Amino acid sequence: MAESDALFELEQEPSDGGFAGLADRPLEELMAPDWAVALADAEGGLRQALRFLAAEEAAGHRVLPSPSNVLRAFRQPLRDVRVLIIGQDPYPTPGHPIGLSFAVDGHVRPIPRSLANIYREMESDLGLPPRVHGDLSAWAGQGVLLLNRVLSVRAGAAGSHRGKGWEKITTAAVTALASRTSADGSPLPLVAVLWGKDAESVRPLLGGLPVVSSAHPSPLSASRGFFGSRPFSQVNRLLRDQGSGDVTWELPPTPLA
Repeated sequence: MAESDALFELEQEPSDGGFAGLADRPLEELMAPDWAVALADAEGGLRQALRFLAAEEAAGHRVLPSPSNVLRAFRQPLRDVRVLIIGQDPYPTPGHPIGLSFAVDGHVRPIPRSLANIYREMESDLGLPPRVHGDLSAWAGQGVLLLNRVLSVRAGAAGSHRGKGWEKITTAAVTALASRTSADGSPLPLVAVLWGKDAESVRPLLGGLPVVSSAHPSPLSASRGFFGSRPFSQVNRLLRDQGSGDVTWELPPTPLA
């Protein structure tokens, strides 16, 4: 499925609306329709989180990613998700985060070290060439949900938006993913990739769904179990076991956007 078919098109936020304008828009304008239904019970918490971002912006703080990207992960239809990769929170460097865990804007050079380590392991696992860019939208277009546990950050202050309500939203999202069923009541294909302690916190939400886990790819921990874990081939094997096709992990040589 082409990315243009797979992703719900979110209109750009009003030029003068910022996060305040985002907080007032209907869920159906912020995310794919099936996500809007699945997260309806969490809407109050989502509005509260967006109002917090509006207050941060009003106080003169730069919030990352941009209003048009903060909910980008949910533009990908819920029904199409086959792989869940949980991240921590967005990169705190302006111009880097694009609303997809571990990804950065395609023009960022050099790419973050965690992502470079992911590429290194992908080359070791599958023999695929690492890329100089960090645009992972080609994965998203195949049903890989790149979801941070916390969806925003104050520029220059890593972890600054933890405990501000996002964890409840992403808990609801993972729960919705894990509870999907087909017409005959069987679970839809899904593999969760949990790298590091923060990602492991969602394991109880997954029930009996298959999980690929290891240390985080951060330079501080990659040598303690991430390198050599072969997550990409494991994911494809577990997808095949569930009757789903492989993810094509090789990324285009140049960014898609």
